[in-house]
Amino acid sequence: MNASVNPSLYRVRYAIDETSAKSAHARGSYLRVHFKNTRETAQAIKGLKLKKAVEYLEAVKAHKRAVPFRRFNGGVGRTAQVKEFGTTQGRWPVKSAEFVLGLLKNAESNAQVKGLNLDKLVIRHIQVNQAPPHRRRTYRAHGRINPYMSHPCHIELILVEEEKQVERASKAVVVPRLTKKRALQRAIRAAQE
Repeated sequence: MNASVNPSLYRVRYAIDETSAKSAHARGSYLRVHFKNTRETAQAIKGLKLKKAVEYLEAVKAHKRAVPFRRFNGGVGRTAQVKEFGTTQGRWPVKSAEFVLGLLKNAESNAQVKGLNLDKLVIRHIQVNQAPPHRRRTYRAHGRINPYMSHPCHIELILVEEEKQVERASKAVVVPRLTKKRALQRAIRAAQE
């Protein structure tokens, strides 16, 4: 690379600015997997530890656990497997789970190269955006042609090493501030007693 060119020009921008040494990034662009299914899959694993997220997605692929569909849920059937998420509608988006698993594995290897503790990694940020649709055509009756679009997506995620939980300090007694009028009333009452 030319020495006069700024290397930050080639750096990819993420939706959140997490540049700490204890973070690992991964992203995929123009992935040929449904945007809506992938968005719901991503929301299901946001905030989970890396190991738990991988176990969950493997269970989704085996149809042992379902992904709750909360936003894009028109016409989505009901299943008892999403009771754990407090909702009724869910599906098993196997292809989305495979793509997200691939990105998690990539982020995990990035974290390993950085020397992070893999057992403490948490999915701090995962985002799915729509990519430009791929256009095909389908042939209809009477010689007509209709579009036959696919809806690919971009996925980005950031893993962060979980910080140690700090205990809250013991609660100190807070004395309410009195107005001049209230302080005078109390002083008069104390003098009368």
